[in-house]
Amino acid sequence: MELAAPVVAFARSQERPAIRRQHAHLSDEALVALVARGDEDALAELYDRIGRIAYGLALRVLRDDRLAEDAVQDGFLAAWRTAAAFRPERAKASTWVLTLVHRRAVDLVRREERRRAEPLAEEASVAEAAEPTEEAAWLRFERERVQAALGQLPDTQREALELAYYGGFSQSELAERLGVPLGTIKSRMFAGLARLRELLDDSAQEGSWRPEFTS
Repeated sequence: MELAAPVVAFARSQERPAIRRQHAHLSDEALVALVARGDEDALAELYDRIGRIAYGLALRVLRDDRLAEDAVQDGFLAAWRTAAAFRPERAKASTWVLTLVHRRAVDLVRREERRRAEPLAEEASVAEAAEPTEEAAWLRFERERVQAALGQLPDTQREALELAYYGGFSQSELAERLGVPLGTIKSRMFAGLARLRELLDDSAQEGSWRPEFTS
């Protein structure tokens, strides 16, 4: 499957070797700065450096070659469109691009789940109606409570936890794919889990998350 221009039109060809060599010595962050100015060759160079890792990340989440390619394409398109908003003091360029790809992969997972559920909507409704009302409501409440707490974490901590627990990555794999030291991944996950526990404890004590059941 060919990825759409302008994202990797040059990344899979050898049409501009002289121009591409001019970008080879630049950092990832410098490439993003050029992308923000509309430099397609800079984006192609960035894809050459990160594309394979991005595809592996998307494949781990989606477990489907075609959908993984779609996620990579959409992630790099998002990088092309939002490069001006990138802040190198907040994250490495590679981490930023991989985050865009991962978010798109998660979106595709949700889309596929909805699509597959549509033919079974009637059966699902019957099954849900058969569940005890309070138990079903409580499970929904718990899922919403955890998602809300995750949303309050710093981006780097939330990313590490979501990739580990939803994407199935080990800490070593995360360090390799995100391009950061293993110790950094461990500290992010430790701090993220500690803060997550605090947020969940606070929400339970406040009672604001307690669902109301009707008889």
